[in-house]
This record gives sequence, structure tokens and C-alpha cells, in this order.
Amino acid sequence: MSPFAPTFEQLPASIPVFPLTGVLVLPRARLPLNVFEPRYLAMVQDSLAGDRLIGMIQPVEPGTETDSSIDPPLAGVGCCGRLTAFAETDDGRYLITLSGLCRFRIREEVSTMRGYRRVMADWSPFPGDFVAPADGGFDRAGLMAALKPYFTRRSLTVNWQALETASDEQLVATIAMLCPFPPAEKQALLEAPDFIGRASMLLALVQMAVHESADGDAARH
Repeated sequence: MSPFAPTFEQLPASIPVFPLTGVLVLPRARLPLNVFEPRYLAMVQDSLAGDRLIGMIQPVEPGTETDSSIDPPLAGVGCCGRLTAFAETDDGRYLITLSGLCRFRIREEVSTMRGYRRVMADWSPFPGDFVAPADGGFDRAGLMAALKPYFTRRSLTVNWQALETASDEQLVATIAMLCPFPPAEKQALLEAPDFIGRASMLLALVQMAVHESADGDAARH
């Protein structure tokens, strides 16, 4: 863990949240973000001036986060990240990187003065997020074998060398965050009780997607 990051006991009572459909950050994984909406520019500014913690969470109704006139209901569980890289663009955007720390449950939402949303966070179910899992214990070879047809059928380009040399946790987190799974499946991956549960679920989702696309190809011929 970075010497700049809080320990589990130091996690704050409340955090700002960034609602985005289909977007995950997982503990010890990195998420690049392009921030341009005024209220989230304000959130980044306030975060930089404070503890640099931002919670990523999905809206319950996909796509509603783009309507600033309403605050869509949020999923019950998100993951907090620490803002570890930051750049400004000439056209008024922020390019940031969040490094995943710990998942949280929402206790309640609290009002803010700057337009973005803030919640009281319950960290107590997730102390294990601060412990990196050991390699082994899931079918890595099966996942790698399923990923090749999965990415090919979706015309997605990946750095295979980076995936092959990644730790088990890095591999699973990268695939869970990168793959265009439906929002409900992304949420299920986030809420998996532990690393082995997440890895097993990810393998099942990839294999299922490969079989479905193969069945679709067969039906068209």
C-alpha cells in the first residue's frame, strides 16, 4: 500500500462519489478518468485540496448520471479510490487516475454545496480489501483461453504480454474493469465476496459471452 494512502482505520466517514454506468475501480487497480462536467470538476478540485479520495459507484438506472437535473438512485456498494495522477487540459478538462482502495456501502447521502454527490460510507464489511490475495486458486489458464475468442469477436485490442505477466489479482481486476459487461454484471463482480469469488464469476461471464457469440454466429449461417 502506498505510504500516501490511508489505512483501513483511517478511512473517512464521508466521501464524494462519481456515478458512472458500467465503470468499476477495484482495490489496487488503476482507473483513468476524463472529467469535464462542472460539478465533477469541482469534486476533483475539492478532492485535491483534501484527502484525495473519490468513490466510484454505478447509478441503479443506467445512463441517468448524464442528466444533471435529477440525482438517480445509486447502487448500494461502490469502491473508493485515491486520486494518484492529475493533469489539466487546454479545453478545461481534468485527466485523473484513481487507484482503488476499498469498497464501501452507502449509509446515507448527504447534501453538498458544489453540486456533486457525497455519501456517508460504511467500510466495515470490507477490511479484506486491504489484503492482496496470493496468486493461485482459480483457473487462470481457462480465463486466458476464453479471453482470446472474447476479445477477437469484439475487435478489442489488448496487450497480451501485460496480461500474461500480471499477477492474478491484476489480471482479474483489469479484465473486470475493461470488458464491456452489462452494468448489472459489473456490479456483481464488484460485490463478489472475495478474490476467488470474483475470479470464478469473471471466468463464467467471459465463457458465457463467448458461447453466446458463437451461437449467434451459427444462427446467422
